[in-house]
Formats: sequence, C-alpha cells, structure tokens
Amino acid sequence: MPRSSDDTRGFLISFEGSEGSGKSTQATRLAARFEAANYDVIVTREPGGTGIGEQIRHILMHAAGSAKMTPESELLLFAASRAQLVREVIDPALAEGKIVLCDRFMDSTTVYQGVARRLQQGPVQTINTFAVGDTVPDVTVVIDIPAELGFERIRHRATDLPDRMQEENIEFYRKVRDGYLVLAKTLSERFIVVDGTRSPDEVEEAIWRELRKRVI
Repeated sequence: MPRSSDDTRGFLISFEGSEGSGKSTQATRLAARFEAANYDVIVTREPGGTGIGEQIRHILMHAAGSAKMTPESELLLFAASRAQLVREVIDPALAEGKIVLCDRFMDSTTVYQGVARRLQQGPVQTINTFAVGDTVPDVTVVIDIPAELGFERIRHRATDLPDRMQEENIEFYRKVRDGYLVLAKTLSERFIVVDGTRSPDEVEEAIWRELRKRVI
C-alpha cells in the first residue's frame, strides 16, 4: 500500500460502496474502534468535509436544477470538492500522524463517473490525479451489496431533501457495484471487500479484523 517515507505519517482509510451499502455507518463505527485503541482519528466525507466542499455537495445532490447536470460537470465538481478536502483537512491530519477515515474518495469518481456515467477513463484518471496529488488511500474498504438491496434501502430512507444521486435507476447501481468489484480485484493490495448483507455488527467486526492487520 502507498506509504510515506516518514514513519510518523498517519493513515488514510477510505470507505466505498454503492448507495445504501452502510459505508457511512461503518466509518463512524470504525472511528470509535480506533479511538478506543488510543488513535487520533478524523472522520470526513466526500463530497464535503470543508466549507467549500459542503457547498459543492449541495449543488451536486440537492440544488434546484441539478437534475440537468452533465456527467462532465459532475466530474469536475466532485474533483473540486476533493482537492479542497485533501489540502485543507486530509494532508494536514496525515502530517500530524492521525488516522483519517473518509466516507468516499477518489475511487468513487473512477466508478460513478468513469464506469456508471461512461466517461472516458483517461480524462477521469487525469482529473482524479490532479485533485488528490500524491494523497492516495492506504486502505480502501468496499462494502459490497447487491444493487437490488441498495436500491431498496435508499427508497426507504427518510430525508428532507431530494438526493439526485439516490434517484438513479437499478441499472446504474448494477454498474456501480460491478465497477467497484473490478477495481478491487485490480488493486487488491489496497482494497478490502466486505459482505455488506450481514448485520452491521458483523460487517464492523470483519472490517476491523482486516484493518488491524494493516494499520495497528
């Protein structure tokens, strides 16, 4: 996994998966695990995590007229939020030796915009790299669920705001799931794939067991 030559550098752990996979819940749970083990932990999210990023998040997901957003605009907005998050939050935390748990990161763009939106992989990779620089996750946890299960879960979420990303059809989510599984197989040294159909406690334990081998 990518590491700095400075042993005091922290760890960046990203959580990925389709909508409804439970990744946000698990990021919070794993933060508590690390804190109990006396690690200094930061939990953040994408898009968002900064003042600028949260405004971009609103545009991407909730703003009036966002349904007309093109895949290219979507890609660039995600990258803008990510670039701000890396430089304002993630890099300083890693320099201080902290563990950063990020609810989505660069692999979301590879899958959602590159695979599901069918944008050309070359430009997607270039923009991704420009946004993150040298900051790549040390470990990426993919919580894998069937597209049908994720689709059913998000249909029953209680929310005050419409979420454009949650209004995609089942075929979109199938592409997202397949994209993550292919990416995890290609980058197996960095990725952990966990069965998200199990109970939250079982998923948490499976993730923690793997992270202890790589981080603690």
